[in-house]
Amino acid sequence: MKFEALYYQDRLKIVNSEGDVAITTLWSKVESAYQILEEAGVDLSPESSRIGPIANLYGNGLPQMLRNLLWNPQIRHIVIVGKNLSGSREWILNFFEHGLEEVEFLGAKAFRIRNTPRTIDGCVQPQNFLQIPQFTVLGDVGDPATKAGLKAFFDGLPPVEAGDLARIEPPPIPEPTVTRFPTEPRSHTIVRDTPMEAWSELIFRLFRFGHRNMVAKKSGPEGRVELQNIKAIIENPQEEPDEILQQYGFSLQKFQGYQRRILDPEKPPDLGYTYGNRLRGYFRRDGKLVDSLEITAQRLKDKPESRHAYIALWDNTRDLPEGTDTPCFVSAFFRKFEGKLTLTATFRSHNAMEAWPENVYGLIAIQRFVAEKAGMEPGPLTVFSHSISIDVSSLEKARKIATSKESDEVHDPATGKLGPRMDPNGAFTTTFDRATWEIVVEHSYNGMKIGEYRGKSAEEIERQLARDVALSEIAHALYLGREVARKEFEMKAARSQEKAAQEKSS
Repeated sequence: MKFEALYYQDRLKIVNSEGDVAITTLWSKVESAYQILEEAGVDLSPESSRIGPIANLYGNGLPQMLRNLLWNPQIRHIVIVGKNLSGSREWILNFFEHGLEEVEFLGAKAFRIRNTPRTIDGCVQPQNFLQIPQFTVLGDVGDPATKAGLKAFFDGLPPVEAGDLARIEPPPIPEPTVTRFPTEPRSHTIVRDTPMEAWSELIFRLFRFGHRNMVAKKSGPEGRVELQNIKAIIENPQEEPDEILQQYGFSLQKFQGYQRRILDPEKPPDLGYTYGNRLRGYFRRDGKLVDSLEITAQRLKDKPESRHAYIALWDNTRDLPEGTDTPCFVSAFFRKFEGKLTLTATFRSHNAMEAWPENVYGLIAIQRFVAEKAGMEPGPLTVFSHSISIDVSSLEKARKIATSKESDEVHDPATGKLGPRMDPNGAFTTTFDRATWEIVVEHSYNGMKIGEYRGKSAEEIERQLARDVALSEIAHALYLGREVARKEFEMKAARSQEKAAQEKSS
């Protein structure tokens, strides 16, 4: 039976198509392993060698390798050599020795190779094989012991075994069925100009990356889609036109009513708390009510650079022991920064779909109230949400919002085209220096040059930019990467032309 690759045929080196031994080189080059086999005196003749395929095994190719083995039952021996950088050696060994276990993977059912972190589709299992291949594990191809081990293995290899060589047609590799995409669920920062721009991006992040978790009392049987510690920065926290809000099902009139209520210190008797009450009519000192917003505004008016303008809405003496009917909005920090009054608000929990936009409009009113009394201009608004989620019943609406996002680029009025969002880290221009034959990337901010990067290759520039965290926007980084690569190509072409001209003139 001749070896036939169902997958990655172009990536396999076939020595003898009728060989019964496969060699996987893990992360090492196939050419290096072949050279070691030659030096060890192993038979590499296409007519008589026992070796069939030689190939890498980085890890992502494991499902394809298993299916190739099912289709080629003549492979009775597998020799593993090379650098084991990802753990793929343990994955293949544990697959046959210990099998699979069912797990949850990115919100969907999957299978994990026991005693490893490796998750695969599970359509191929050890019991599908009529005969499990025999494994021989050696070391790195550069290790003299590996060369000796290869020679000893082939010298001691028993004759080819006769047996049932019926091919087993493997199941196809299934399409991915994940319900979320991988991310660090506590690292998301959103920077947008307006509240609705920030909110639509927030819903996109939750829909794409949110984890399905249970939430006490408020969870249905399917839980909520949740992320932690999302940070949303709104650069221009002002009310938006009603027609924009209505596109998302909101009303400016309703939001304005909420803005009035959030500044009202009176609490209706049928409510456990209100934010206005916690801010202005709940806490007492020496029997007198503490209006935190008035005190904060006066403090900032007296000492504009103060960092004591901090308000807590959470009452440890009541909220922690009772644990019910407690505020989600728990703190507000006001700070004069770059000449404007910024507000950082913290929420212990947040309903992203309905409450977040309304809360932001309430924060706009709070920030404006304090800024006017302190004689300052409002600046950016930052909202921290420790636990922010979408109810499963609202996922269809979230899907529509998320899938309406076509690009993270923005319209450039100067060119009329889409381009990277303005990066707060600055702008970059690329050229190359003919005197030194270096790529030059100039870093500027507000039209002023503030730095320069030089390198002989795009890779050198990439390392320098990454070291300095020089960019903050993904689209900007991708765009600059293309520009630097293009400039490298132009520089090499110009240098080749110059050398050719010099040789012709000489």
